[in-house]
Amino acid sequence: MKNQHRHNCPRCGTLLDDGPILYRCAACRRSVYAADLDTEFHTNHKTT
Repeated sequence: MKNQHRHNCPRCGTLLDDGPILYRCAACRRSVYAADLDTEFHTNHKTT
């Protein structure tokens, strides 16, 4: 079952770690707060 609450890095698109408050990207070493993911960064969902 796929976890729907996983987030991708807004800079490079790599899957972020599962930090409940602060997410980290292993590829570009960016840190993103969970609150910012839902309000500042929006992923483009492709519809088929």
